[in-house]
Amino acid sequence: MTLPTPFEGESYANLLAELKERIRAARLKAAVAVNRELILLYWSVGRDILTRQEAEGWGTRVIDRLAADLRRDFPEMTGLSPRNLKYMRAFAEAFVDDEIVQQVVAQLPWGHIIKLVEGLKDLDQRLWYARQAVEHGWSRAVLAHQIESGLFGRQGKALTNFARTLPAPQSELAQELIKDPYSFDFLSLGPKISERELERALLEHLRAVILELGKGFAFVANQYHLEVGGHDYYLDLLFYHLHLRCFVIVELKIEEFKPEFAGKMNFYLSAVDDQLRHVTDAPSIGIILCKGKNEVIVEYALRDSAKPMGVAEYRLSAALPEPLRAELPTVAEFAREFPLMSLVELRIEIERELRSLFEERGMIEHPLTIRAALEELARTGTAPARNPELDAALKLLNQAAQGFNVPLDAATAAAELAAAFLSELRANRSSGPA
Repeated sequence: MTLPTPFEGESYANLLAELKERIRAARLKAAVAVNRELILLYWSVGRDILTRQEAEGWGTRVIDRLAADLRRDFPEMTGLSPRNLKYMRAFAEAFVDDEIVQQVVAQLPWGHIIKLVEGLKDLDQRLWYARQAVEHGWSRAVLAHQIESGLFGRQGKALTNFARTLPAPQSELAQELIKDPYSFDFLSLGPKISERELERALLEHLRAVILELGKGFAFVANQYHLEVGGHDYYLDLLFYHLHLRCFVIVELKIEEFKPEFAGKMNFYLSAVDDQLRHVTDAPSIGIILCKGKNEVIVEYALRDSAKPMGVAEYRLSAALPEPLRAELPTVAEFAREFPLMSLVELRIEIERELRSLFEERGMIEHPLTIRAALEELARTGTAPARNPELDAALKLLNQAAQGFNVPLDAATAAAELAAAFLSELRANRSSGPA
């Protein structure tokens, strides 16, 4: 039997792991410190140029001269071009308070600061976006997108009843988290869409949706099933907020707000609080996203509701913003990150096909669930053949849509069976009634 050397045991492995982690942390701190010193240097250079130009009456040509002389004396140093010196001057002109620069702005990379200086004119907005970028770790592309989408003017602007239905600290945080309007510009959708098509498009761009919702939102499920009093109900989108420590229900409407939407959301919130909320969770919150709203009607609808909810609009565009495109995952990356999304998509397609089939055959009062719909079709003799394997696959589709973990091999097999079933449904629909 060969005994391990002193350097092959668990103690040595632990030491190595600790040292590697310490080195990584030190390198990160050093990089942050270097960036901070560089930003402060740039600001001081810009301030001195600005001060001398004002005192001496120098024009912009002095910047070209300074750039040439500085690059001659510091040939190894990048960032001393005339263009960058002009950015330094603009930086100092945009942020005149050195304390604000040291405490907030110096935490950002130089590219972020250029974007703040170029994209915004108001100091309060520059500081707000700077703080948000530091807090949320935005990349430069995401910062550019948030500026272009007018996040400053949308954040915390939704009509809500949070001040009355939530305790003070949580109500203020919840209010700040909800925007109005929400920008779904990354969805390529026409004006005539159904709520399920909007939901499907949001799921296909889930990462961008979470970016728009804001930090702390964790996706739980779409079409989350609730059973109340022997009846089935389905929530459009269900999230859990990690900072508020509560569930957040998002209901999608492709029309203007109606008072009955608030009553339905109140019902959903009661059910979620009763069935899902843990004793340590805060009260669940509802967000109703509509195509439009009348503020007076919203205020009346929310006035006497005991459950915390807000109403906001959303806006759509036909094109994906270029700055955000680089931040979104590729199809392959998305498939790796959300391996069960194909099951969710198949479930939506099957439900859509069943709905169309029922409508074409004059069966207006069609059931809501796939199982109930198939049972109704079986009674009329128009349902495709079913077997235990297909029933198991449909069950996995429901589990995936409700956020349950499904083994990848089972998901693959279920997807194949569901896809074949969907093809048969379409064939039955095209052939007309039996």
